[in-house]
Amino acid sequence: MHALRVLCLSFSRHFQSFFPFVILIPDLWIHSFKETELPDSPGLVCVCVCVFSVQKQSIPALLSGRDAVIRSQTGSGKTLSFAVPLVQSLQELQPKIQRSDGPLAVIIVPTREPFTWIVPGVLMGGEKRKAEKARLRKGINILVSTPGRLVDHIKHTLSIAFSAVRWLVLDEADRTLDLGFEKDLTVILNSLNAAGPRRQNVLLSATLTLGVTRLADVCLNDPISIHVSGPASSDLPAVAPDAGQSESFVVPEALRQFVVLVPSKVRLVCLAAFILDKCKFSQNKLIVFASSCEVVDFLHLLFTAVLARPSTNHKPPLSFLHLHGNMKQEERSETFQQFSESEGGVLLCTDVAARGLDLPQVTWIIQFTPPTAAAEYVHRVGRTARIGGRGSSLLFLTPAETAFITELANHNISSSSALQQDVRERATVLQTDFENFVHSDAKLLQAAKKALQSYLRAYTTYPAHLKHIFHIRSLHLGHAAKSFGLRDAPQGLSTGGTRTRRNQNQRTKDRSPTKHQNHNKSRGSRFITF
Repeated sequence: MHALRVLCLSFSRHFQSFFPFVILIPDLWIHSFKETELPDSPGLVCVCVCVFSVQKQSIPALLSGRDAVIRSQTGSGKTLSFAVPLVQSLQELQPKIQRSDGPLAVIIVPTREPFTWIVPGVLMGGEKRKAEKARLRKGINILVSTPGRLVDHIKHTLSIAFSAVRWLVLDEADRTLDLGFEKDLTVILNSLNAAGPRRQNVLLSATLTLGVTRLADVCLNDPISIHVSGPASSDLPAVAPDAGQSESFVVPEALRQFVVLVPSKVRLVCLAAFILDKCKFSQNKLIVFASSCEVVDFLHLLFTAVLARPSTNHKPPLSFLHLHGNMKQEERSETFQQFSESEGGVLLCTDVAARGLDLPQVTWIIQFTPPTAAAEYVHRVGRTARIGGRGSSLLFLTPAETAFITELANHNISSSSALQQDVRERATVLQTDFENFVHSDAKLLQAAKKALQSYLRAYTTYPAHLKHIFHIRSLHLGHAAKSFGLRDAPQGLSTGGTRTRRNQNQRTKDRSPTKHQNHNKSRGSRFITF
C-alpha cells in the first residue's frame, strides 16, 4: 500500500475531500467512465477517472513494459500518464515491496515546484541534506529529485543505491536540458546503468527538440513515440527537425490568446488597469509573468501598496502574491498553497512558475515581459485552460516588438481575437499614484531603480535570432523608467556592461510598426493599441 499512497497524493487536491482511498483497476485506464462493481467494504470508495487522450495512449503502452517518449501539450495530464502504470506495476511486484528496498522508481524533474503536489519522497535544493540522508537510509520507493541534488547525493551519500530501480522517468525533459543539466543527467544515467537491472524508461516533453531527441537515443531502448496532438507513430523518429526549421507547437484548444500593443511609458498603468478590471469586482485568478526576480518583487511591493488598498464599497481588497527563484523553499511552497486554495487574486512570478505547476482555476495568463522563445510562451500560457478547462492569455508588446507575433505565427501560435480595454482615463491617475509612492521613500526609489536595471539587463539576453525584435537600442530609457514609477531615467544606468547617457534617450524612442511589421495584421492576428 506504500506505493498506492503515493498516487493518492497526486489525486488529493481534486478528490481528497470526497474519499479516503483509491483502488486501481487495470481495465479502468482504457474505458472512460466505466462503472465497476466492488464488494461493500467500510470506508472504501471506488473512483472512475476520466481518461484524457495522452493517458489513453500512454497508460496501455507503459503497462506493456515499453520505453516511451511522450510528447503532449502542457496541462494535458502527462503526470498521471506515467504515474498510474508506474504505481500499478510496483503494486504487482512479488514479494510485496518494503520501504527498506530503497528506490524502485526515479523521477527527474527540472525544478522544485512540482514537489508541492507529486509525492513526499523528494530530494531538492533548499532542503537540509542531513534530513534527506535520513530518509534515504529509511528507504524511499518512489524517489523524485532535481538533477543537481540527486548528483550531490550520488557523490556524497553512501546509503543511496539504485540496484532495485525498475523505472526511470524524465519529466519536462526539454526544460531540464534548457536549464543546463545535461552533465548531471549523464552522471545519473551512468549510476543507474552501473547498479541496476534492465528498467523501463519514460521521457516526457512538451517539445521535441534536437537535445531531447539525443537524450532519448541515449536513455531509451526501442521506445514507442506518443504524440497526442497529431498522428501517433509507432517508433521514435530517427532524426529531429532540421535546425533551420521552425518547430510547430500546440496550445490548449480552449485557450483564447490576445496581444496588446503598449508604448513603454504606459505599460505599468495598462497592466494595473487590466488587473483592476478583471479582479476588482469579480473572482478571477491571474498569473503575471515578468523577466526577473527584482521586477517581480517591485511589482508586488507597488501593487500591494497602491492597488490592494481597501475600497469604499466594502469589497475584499485585491490579493497579490509573488513567486521567484530567489525565495526560500518554505516561502515558495506557502505561496503555491495559498494561491492554489484562493478563489481569486494575482500571482506575480518569473518563469520558475512556467512549468510543472498545476494551479487550479487560473483564468488569465499575462505576459508582462515577452518570453525569450516560442516554447516558453507555450509553457507560460499552459498554466490555464488545463485538461479541458477554459482560459485566456494576454501578451504585452511595445509597437517596436510587433514582429514577435510573426515569430510566434511561424511556430503555429497566433492570437485569434482582440481585447477591448479603455485605460486612458485611468492612466494619468494611476501613474501619478505610482510615482508618488515610489518617490515617497529612498528605499522604494532604490527598489524601482534596481528593478529597472534588472529589466534592462534581461532585455539584453534575448537570443540572436530575436535581436532584431528585442534590442536594447530600441528602448527609450525614459519611457522604460516610467513603467517602474520613475519620473526620469536614472543617470549612469548599467545594463550588463553598457552605460546609458542622457542624450541616448532622444535617439531610442519607441518605434512605430514598420511596413513589414504591419503585414502581420493580414495573418489573422488582431491588436489592441493604447
